[in-house]
Amino acid sequence: MTTLTDVLRRRRRPDQRLLAATLRRALQLLFKPMAHPRVGITTQRRWQEALARTNPGAGGIPHHNAELGGVRCRVYQPEGTDATVLYLHGGAYITGSPSTHHGLTSHLARHSQARVVVPDYRLAPEHPCPAAIADTMAVYQALLDQGTDPAQLALAGDSAGGGLAVATLLALKQAGLPLPASVFLISPWVDLTLTRLFDTDRDVMLSPAWLADAARAYGGDHPERPPCSPINGDLAGLPPVLIQAGGDEILLNDSHRLARAIRDAGGQARIQVHPQRWHDFQLHAGLLADADLALRGAAGFLRHHFQQSDHPAAEQARP
Repeated sequence: MTTLTDVLRRRRRPDQRLLAATLRRALQLLFKPMAHPRVGITTQRRWQEALARTNPGAGGIPHHNAELGGVRCRVYQPEGTDATVLYLHGGAYITGSPSTHHGLTSHLARHSQARVVVPDYRLAPEHPCPAAIADTMAVYQALLDQGTDPAQLALAGDSAGGGLAVATLLALKQAGLPLPASVFLISPWVDLTLTRLFDTDRDVMLSPAWLADAARAYGGDHPERPPCSPINGDLAGLPPVLIQAGGDEILLNDSHRLARAIRDAGGQARIQVHPQRWHDFQLHAGLLADADLALRGAAGFLRHHFQQSDHPAAEQARP
């Protein structure tokens, strides 16, 4: 039987069908059984940190740790860039860290040639909603205080981090702070009530049981509140949004519903669904050609909006 390690030891560009099948099988065997309420949260976190080491980081992108707004962050810093992406990692609000997303975020920095800031925001159940929003807001405010131009700033995130990005936008609006130039979301989890999950048995990462446990840990007795489920918030006036999702994931409906809700509120939202791809397949950038292609497309979207001087973010930033 071909293992993930065997594939990673092959030539630099292995057969993509074989690689995709191997990655899918590895996630089904190694990730999904551990992402379950019966497994202790500490074990889940450590296991995901270990699995993430198989995802290669982008070469030539220096990174360092920094504290912004009192929150520890990992910062990827390509040379000669004025643009910044504030990236919020996924993990169902109960797992994940800048380390688990090193592969994805370093490749995003390389493709976009933007500084990528990844906060190590507080996790549930130790810190339920709205702790993660407060941390993200603190980092965002610190970036503004450093002189970061909102017209050169984007907000991004995957899975729970995608939902957190939308919740942060709602909080920024409420606080009267300038919004970023654009938003990039990967398979955002925006409805913690789980009432409209996509009915598929092909999801090799997520289970309703794990999501329900995480929703209780983060959202408490009222997961439907907009800070927890931003699909229920006021989505008017948001910057342009790009959403990417896999065709084989139970959160697919969240992506479609969010794009539709943003458009109904008068905003711009594009959704790209990659057939036969699993939740958060972009984590495998540097290995999987589809992941690299998706991130290159996202980078083009971000660069395009960084260049728009007439975006509302730029207007809000002007005296």
